[in-house]
Amino acid sequence: MEKAFSYRFYPTSEQETLLRRTLGCVRLVYNRALATRTEAWYERQERIDYVQSSAMLTGWKKQEDLQFLNEVSCVPLQQGLRHLQTAYTNFFAGRAKYPNFKKKRNGGSAEFTKSAFKWKNGKVFLAKCLEPLNIRWSRQLPEGVEPSTVTVRLNPAGQWYISLRFVDPRDLILKPVQQSVGLDAGITSLVTLSTGEKIANPKHFNRHYKRLRRAQKALSRKRKGSRNRDKARLKVARIQQQISNSRKDHLHKLTTRLIRENQTIAVESLAVKNMVKNPKLARAISDTGWGEMIRQLEYKAKWYGRNLVKIDRWFPSSKRCGNCGHVVERLPLSVREWDCPSCGSHHDRDVNAARNILRQCGFGVFPSRATAVAVGYTVSVCGATLRPQESKSRKAGARKQKPKS
Repeated sequence: MEKAFSYRFYPTSEQETLLRRTLGCVRLVYNRALATRTEAWYERQERIDYVQSSAMLTGWKKQEDLQFLNEVSCVPLQQGLRHLQTAYTNFFAGRAKYPNFKKKRNGGSAEFTKSAFKWKNGKVFLAKCLEPLNIRWSRQLPEGVEPSTVTVRLNPAGQWYISLRFVDPRDLILKPVQQSVGLDAGITSLVTLSTGEKIANPKHFNRHYKRLRRAQKALSRKRKGSRNRDKARLKVARIQQQISNSRKDHLHKLTTRLIRENQTIAVESLAVKNMVKNPKLARAISDTGWGEMIRQLEYKAKWYGRNLVKIDRWFPSSKRCGNCGHVVERLPLSVREWDCPSCGSHHDRDVNAARNILRQCGFGVFPSRATAVAVGYTVSVCGATLRPQESKSRKAGARKQKPKS
């Protein structure tokens, strides 16, 4: 399986100068190619592909005012044009918006293929660098593995990271367990399990909100283009990076625990993009990181031989009685506990939703791993429901998602 491990590294002054110059050249080539392709289409209705962009890069290097492009490795420049081509491919396929211009304040990245770096005795030597990078090895690469691609990244907070891409030959599939769990995502409780356990929401943004607010107010008072504004911007970026790191750390620990303890995990396929349009809940929803949690569960399930089942987003998990199946017409978010009008059962809103999500898979606990794989494939790939009653999204006249404009 192809993987990538990311590490923090600390370049010397000479290495940092060369890397910053490389990132600037990559950004310039990317933006020039994007501007040329956009102009060619709007003025002449002409499409320029990667081959033509690469030929333009050769011509740019010969210009007198762009001679500095020859001072850095040519590989990251070519990779930048390939990334632009990928961005256009995703745009025409409807998977992404039109490509944007790269900005210096966002840091940047440069990708080095095998011809532009050397892996020797567990150390990375980049092109035009005589000394290896001082990498903080938080974990070692698998024994006998060499990276095929190296990506150097500078984040807005001024921190350097390197990503090593390689093919992992190890078999990391965990021993099958006879346990499955349903997850209901929330704000007060980050996740409620079908077992009744509620995992509290750490609310990382709220812990740093006052510091961030003061730093952003100080930034707004600085004169644009001044050195003091750059310092204030870095201070804001470091606080935001701290919030992001603490959120990802918590989610990694949570998802790893869920993957190790359960053979099958059932979740809702939430439309987070649409949910954050609610101005009253946008900040709280963004701080939870639901999308990142689902992403981590997906790739960790592939790594360790587990099954992730996504339930239809229109399935009434909260409004359905877990005892008799009765669906109430209205259940506001302020109602955290309710009694079923049909059978009289008392429900905790979140626990009931998590159990209904698990029941939607067809089993509470899968009798075997083969059955789990079959059920997971049926629900997640075919979109079928395994209950006698179909969810509302499958019925005629059901509410449909508004198409993108």
